[in-house]
Amino acid sequence: MCLASHHLVVCKFHLKKQLRLPSNPYSFATHCTHSWSTLRASMPVHDKTHFRDPHTVPLFHAHALKVSVKRALLPEGKQLHAHLIKFGFCHVLSLQNQILNVYLKCKETTNAQKLFEELPVRNVVSWNILIRGIVGCSNAIENDSNLQLCFSYFRRMLLEMVVPDGTTFNGLIGACVKFRDIDVGFQLHCFAVKLGLDLDCFVGSVLVDLYAKCGLVENARRVFHVIPLRDLVMWNVMISCYALNRSPEEAFGMFNLMRSDGANGDEFTFSSLLSVCDTLEYYDFGRQVHGHIVKQSFDSDVSVASALINMYAKNENIIDAHRLFDRMVIRNVVAWNTIIVGCGNCGEGKEVMKLLIEMLCEGCPPDELTISSTIGSCGYACALTETIQLHAFAVKSSFQQNVSVANSLISAYSKCGSITSACRCFRLTAEPDIVTWTSLINAYAFHGLAKEATETFEKMLSCGVIPDQISFLGVLSACSHSGLVAKGLYYFNLMTSVYQIVPESGHYTCLVDLLGRYGLINEAFELLRSLPMEAESNTLGAFIGSCNVHANIGLAKWAAEKLFIIEPENNVNYAVMSNIYASHRHWCDVERVRGMMEKKGDARVPGCSWIQIGNQVHLFVSNDKTHPKAFEMYATLKMLLWPMKEKSGINL
Repeated sequence: MCLASHHLVVCKFHLKKQLRLPSNPYSFATHCTHSWSTLRASMPVHDKTHFRDPHTVPLFHAHALKVSVKRALLPEGKQLHAHLIKFGFCHVLSLQNQILNVYLKCKETTNAQKLFEELPVRNVVSWNILIRGIVGCSNAIENDSNLQLCFSYFRRMLLEMVVPDGTTFNGLIGACVKFRDIDVGFQLHCFAVKLGLDLDCFVGSVLVDLYAKCGLVENARRVFHVIPLRDLVMWNVMISCYALNRSPEEAFGMFNLMRSDGANGDEFTFSSLLSVCDTLEYYDFGRQVHGHIVKQSFDSDVSVASALINMYAKNENIIDAHRLFDRMVIRNVVAWNTIIVGCGNCGEGKEVMKLLIEMLCEGCPPDELTISSTIGSCGYACALTETIQLHAFAVKSSFQQNVSVANSLISAYSKCGSITSACRCFRLTAEPDIVTWTSLINAYAFHGLAKEATETFEKMLSCGVIPDQISFLGVLSACSHSGLVAKGLYYFNLMTSVYQIVPESGHYTCLVDLLGRYGLINEAFELLRSLPMEAESNTLGAFIGSCNVHANIGLAKWAAEKLFIIEPENNVNYAVMSNIYASHRHWCDVERVRGMMEKKGDARVPGCSWIQIGNQVHLFVSNDKTHPKAFEMYATLKMLLWPMKEKSGINL
């Protein structure tokens, strides 16, 4: 039965089949009244409207269908479709196109395709609605079936001699952007040039967006300069292109060019510019953009304010970030997430928890990013109590099954010392991804459980998960800490030969540490000399530590000289080498290194320990007497040491 006939049958049965008639007539009436009341609330309809008037019906249904498209009202759209058939207006192409749009907006692809095939006449608008609608349906986004379907209709469109317009190309190129298909994008660009549509701002903007997201900045620039008349969208897309590809100078140059062309910019312009000011090098530019934003009164816009908070937080100016956040009149979940992530990255673990509580008190529901960021901050601060509370909240709010939340929980429990809870969270994850597996591998490595780490890595491979650089770094670290030389070398070879992953400095550090700890100092030295990049401070530090253990002061001295060049201001390096020389009675070297320390200025930060009791973290350094209860603590310590001294006979 065709779709039109099906709706005609629905009309004969007074829409009962379509509305899934319940057993209770009252509930059916309520459902029907509710469906139409949704539309009535959106559009004024007089009670005495004559639906048999040939002029009134199309206008009413056109308006009602627009509301159904805007709000994705599928039941109401189906009822309107049935009414059009009943009143004999199914031949009106503009109305049929709107019905087609309703089905696609509600992701009813099958019904949309049926309706499209039944259209007696199709214009370019019909084809555009179908093509753009299929792009918007994300039920097959994991594969390219939607993309293939779009282009199969595009080929049919051309075979039926329908000339595509700018909207057609905008939809098709938009599909290429969505699926990152640059090859098809090139072909569409060529076709648009043949039809002269490359000069259209509507087509040009999506072409620039495609090239930007595929990293082809030069292609995007050429498209931009070809277009004679540029609107604000075109300028914004080009600025966004430079921002996305980390070209701050070009982005600001384009902004200045835009202003000289008479355009002032909008919230999208400023959000893109602020995204490239997240490093100290461009911090002053970000402050200047902030002044421009205030001058044009865009500081009250939520997206711009969130971008400003992010810029200040990433430049470690959390005070100004907080000040901006507190001034916001309207705060959405993006604004809350921005300040929470910013505080977390600046090590403000306590503040993150306060912000989450404040967010809940203001009635703003958190999302998975909020929860995972807050859990990550608590893990960084080793706050086990808060991590457990957040875990309970995640379970209560049905966030536990979210992969990003599960990953944060595994990492946080590991950093808080509860490897059992980390393993339990992993087992409860329905579909672990590469990050989940890597989090567990790193957790085992962090706790010195090399056997469990390597077993987890092998299990990950058997599940068909392809490891990445971080996965290999975790398993190499586990092998390094436990002296598993053979396994470590095997995994390093697996990474480079089988998975074709180029090792980074961290991988070489693990390998140097692995060889050095096992006593293969000469092999570690040869590896250091043959590195394809300059050895970093961590790599040299690991080698110096191994040399100290195995009493190879000559090679330790060689590595130390390189380390002093890389980090001349780091006094910790001088202190370590001074202690190594002293332990082996190289007093001339001790004097030389300490002289270097005096010239640099000894500004070492003392090592510290901390313990959390209740909601308070207590911090201690060596021989600390500043704690308010220091007298009681030292008295208790003395009381505990006395019987130990008596029993062992050792002067403690």
